[in-house]
Amino acid sequence: MQNNILKYFLVIISLFFVGFVLWYFRALISYIIVSVVLSLIGRPVIDLLEKIRYKKFRIPRAMSALFTVLLLWGLFIMFFRIFIPLLANQASELANINAESLIVSLEEPIENIEAVLHRLELTAFSDISISEFIVERLNAVFDITMFSGIISRITTMLGNIFIAVFSISFITFFFLKDERLFVEGVIIFVPSKEEEKVRKVLSSIKRLLMRYFIGIIFQITGVIILITTGMSIVGLGFENSLVIGLFTGVFNVIPYIGPVIGAVIGLFLGIVTNLDLSFYDQMLPMLIYMLIVFIAVQQVDNLVFQPLIYGTSVYAHPLEIFIVLMMGGYIAGILGMLLAIPTYTVIRVVAKEFFNKFKFVKRLTENI
Repeated sequence: MQNNILKYFLVIISLFFVGFVLWYFRALISYIIVSVVLSLIGRPVIDLLEKIRYKKFRIPRAMSALFTVLLLWGLFIMFFRIFIPLLANQASELANINAESLIVSLEEPIENIEAVLHRLELTAFSDISISEFIVERLNAVFDITMFSGIISRITTMLGNIFIAVFSISFITFFFLKDERLFVEGVIIFVPSKEEEKVRKVLSSIKRLLMRYFIGIIFQITGVIILITTGMSIVGLGFENSLVIGLFTGVFNVIPYIGPVIGAVIGLFLGIVTNLDLSFYDQMLPMLIYMLIVFIAVQQVDNLVFQPLIYGTSVYAHPLEIFIVLMMGGYIAGILGMLLAIPTYTVIRVVAKEFFNKFKFVKRLTENI
C-alpha cells in the first residue's frame, strides 16, 4: 500500500516538474513545434530532390535540407513582401476614415431603418439614434491610437524576430536532414517496452499532419485566388480585392465560423473603401455581388477543398470537427480553434494505439 502511494506521489511530482519545464522553456518549445510543422510541409520537397539522380551522383541530404529551408523562407518573405504593404495602406486608409462621412453616405438607408422601427412602435428602440450609435462605434474602431499601438507592439517584437527565425531555421534544417531526429528525441523518454508502439504512433501522426498542413496551404491559396478574382470582377480595385482575399483565406482555416468572419470583414471593407458611391444605385448592388462571390467560393471550398483536406488527413465526422472546434475556441479562442484539429488528430492516433480496448475509442478511431 505504501509503495503504491509513493508511486502515485512520484508520478504527480514528475508531471508537475514536466509541466514547469515546458512552461519555463515555452519559447523553445514553440520553436520546436513550428520547426516540426515546417519540416512536415517541406518533406515533399526533400522527397522530390532525393529522386533526382545523374548516374552515381545524387544531391546530398544536407544540400536538400538547406534548399528546402531557403525555399520555405523565400515563400514566406514573398508572401509578406506582397501583403504587408497592402495591409499597411489599408490600415492607413481606415485610420483616416471620418465616421461622419460614412454616416452621410449611408444616411438614406439608416433613416429608412429608423422609420421602420418607429412605425412598428418598438419602444425599446424609440430613443435610439442609429446614426449616433454608429458614429460612436466607428470612432472607437478607427481610433488612430489603436493603429499606433499595433505598430508600437510590432516594433518591440522586432528584437526577438531574428532569434526566432534563426532558431526555427536551425532546428528545421536538422529535422529535414535527418527525419529520424525528432522521433529518436521522443523515444529517449519512452520505456523500452512501449518503443514500438510510440514509433508507430509518431509515423501515423507524421503522415496525417503532413497531409493536413499541406492541404491547408492549398486551401488558403485557392480561396485567396478565387476571392481576389471574384472581387475584381465585381468592380473592386485589385489591392482591395487582394486584401479581402487574404482575410477570407486566413479566416477560412477555421471551419464553419471562419468563412462568416471573413465575409463580414470583406463586406465591411467594401463599404468603407467605397463611400463615394450612391448606396441604393451602386453600393448595394456591389455588396450583393460580393456576397454572391463569398457564397460561391464557400461552396467550392465545401465541395472541393475541405473533402480533400479532412477526407485524407483527419478522417473525422463533420459533427466531431464542429464539437472539437467549439471546445478549442472555448479553451483558447481563435488560436484554440486553429490548433484544435491537429491536436485532435494527435489525440486520436495516440488513443487508437494505447487505448483501443475501449469501445468509445474504437468508434472514434475506426477510420484512421
